[in-house]
Amino acid sequence: MFSFSTFRYFFFSALIILSCSTSKKSIIISNSRSEINYEGRVGTAKDGAKELYWSGTSIFLNFEGTMVSAIMKDETGDNYYDIMVDGETIKLLRPDTTLKTYVLVEGLTDEPHQVEIFKRTEYNRGLSWFFGFELPVGANILPKSQPKKHRIEYYGDSITAGYSVTDYKGDSPDSIYTNYALSYGNLIAEYFDAEQHCICKSGIGITVSWFDYEMPDIWNLTNPSDENSTWDFTAYTPDLVIVNLFQNDSWLVNRPDMESFKDNFGDIPPTEVQIVNAYAEFISGIRSKYPGTPIVCTLGNMDITREGSEWPGYVRKAVSLLNDDNIFTVFTPFKESGGHPKEAEQQLIADNLIGFIEQTLGW
Repeated sequence: MFSFSTFRYFFFSALIILSCSTSKKSIIISNSRSEINYEGRVGTAKDGAKELYWSGTSIFLNFEGTMVSAIMKDETGDNYYDIMVDGETIKLLRPDTTLKTYVLVEGLTDEPHQVEIFKRTEYNRGLSWFFGFELPVGANILPKSQPKKHRIEYYGDSITAGYSVTDYKGDSPDSIYTNYALSYGNLIAEYFDAEQHCICKSGIGITVSWFDYEMPDIWNLTNPSDENSTWDFTAYTPDLVIVNLFQNDSWLVNRPDMESFKDNFGDIPPTEVQIVNAYAEFISGIRSKYPGTPIVCTLGNMDITREGSEWPGYVRKAVSLLNDDNIFTVFTPFKESGGHPKEAEQQLIADNLIGFIEQTLGW
């Protein structure tokens, strides 16, 4: 039987042949080349394509030439990628559901450049597959850049994902308005020149979510949609972990009408002790993977940090239970408005955490 994977193999092989036989000759740079740098949890499909899932996942290539293209395919056509050249965002790419070669940039000066493909959207928008880069004949692939100064790992919900960050009229679920590039997580990573892994999902919680799984179910996965794709934690050891969770829990523990509430709690809301213990257990799991890494447990700046909220106290109690001097709490005050944080409000979260990191960790 002629499977879809076989089709992709022959299509890609034909693409290589054609690119070398047409008048505008080009060369294909396989996605397995050591000069390509991947940032984030990236998987590999059976046909060799690199699978992109998580917000903030990036692909870097240094090259000398006047143009560069990427060979990609998307599962739904609903993912967005920032294309950056020499550190500047130059266009927005929305890959199609058919395998195509996308010109990322052309007309460059014939000198060294760096191109980056940066994933803005969440994994619920479907997989993206990356097959490689295409360069004109005569261009040169250059070695990877030196490693960044720091490594950060994030665990979060819609606040971390940058959900609806650019919808200034409301809180639209359309993926065009979700942009991890404007999230506090990416802002912090850029400020400190840090590599980042972002494990986030809008609507997710620790004890309960708006759907039928929680962060403890996916935090250790490469592919969040495949429970068998266990992530190798030895592949990436962060210098800092930042956890921003509980916003959804704070709403849903008071929603006995929700199916997720019934599935997780039955008819009785969780007690303070259960909430605190669940948070402590999750942080303890992270600690087991990174024994020496500072962990910052943060909240904000949606209504979980409003005046009188009990949730910052839950987090403090959970951290106290762990008796670990290398686990910290940092809370950003409620933004005093509805909806998700917009760009300026994401910056407030970033500034708060940046100040703490500089003062406490000495970065």
